[in-house]
Amino acid sequence: MKQLHSLRCATTRSGLIAAATLMAFATLDGASAAEPELTGTLLKVRDEHVITIGYRDASIPFSYYDADQKPIGYSIDVANLIVERIKANLKLADLKVRAIPITSQNRISLLQNGTIDFECTSTTNNAERAQQVSFSNSFFVIGTRLLVNRKSGIKDFADLKGKTVVVGAGTTSEKILRRMNVEKSMGMDVISAKDHTESFLMLSTGRAKAMMMDDALLAGERAKARNPGDYEIVGTPQTYEAYGCMLRRNDAQMKAAMDAAIADAQKSGVAAKIYRRWFQQPIPPKHVNLHLPLSPRMEALFANPGDKPTS
Repeated sequence: MKQLHSLRCATTRSGLIAAATLMAFATLDGASAAEPELTGTLLKVRDEHVITIGYRDASIPFSYYDADQKPIGYSIDVANLIVERIKANLKLADLKVRAIPITSQNRISLLQNGTIDFECTSTTNNAERAQQVSFSNSFFVIGTRLLVNRKSGIKDFADLKGKTVVVGAGTTSEKILRRMNVEKSMGMDVISAKDHTESFLMLSTGRAKAMMMDDALLAGERAKARNPGDYEIVGTPQTYEAYGCMLRRNDAQMKAAMDAAIADAQKSGVAAKIYRRWFQQPIPPKHVNLHLPLSPRMEALFANPGDKPTS
């Protein structure tokens, strides 16, 4: 009987030890499987139940107003994909979305001071900006070219010598054009316009003989002209540039969510559908078609998503 009692006690002790060990491992497994503590923008969004995006009001077809003054466009669709990913990740079905208009001059400062949480418009990812902000995976690749009147005789950048050229203030195109003007002694009169609309107004009224900008944006400006056939996009691309969505620097969790949303759309074919909607079909408000097919560089981007600048 004593032996049986001792055996039962030993068995009981062994069972308790085993149970305690299992509970300890379960606790460790649970700790390792726990989601990391939120930081940065995602923490702010979760606490406030609001996310604020920046948009441009005249960057056709990326980010611009429709007839009801509502922001629409290719980049707005990309921003919405990101918002939906964040909403799902944070389990915030009631997440509110605010939209604030930005310009090429204030977009970085508004991001840095917390006025906006991110922006997806037509912002080039480059080394200089990367010193101030971070960029998501790229969602578009462009070439910097010229929009001119067909009767101007201008076919490439060499033809701009001694002419007036308009370019957006604070853009990479402005820096390229001003550097070219000095290095090649071209004697151009370079005018900095506040936005795309003002740039095209100067071109269409003859105050400028050419307008330099990203080719996709030039296609948008041409499409909204009274007589689109009067204008053509010309010139050897001076650079190939990648658009990315801007976010605050060193915000790894926010970047991971943005990158995943963009990469999933590109690999699944969703991004290609969004592209066709805005570049190969009539778009509001005037129902014009930009007739801009998907380029080999865009096809390569969709096949291999990434956040590297393009040169």
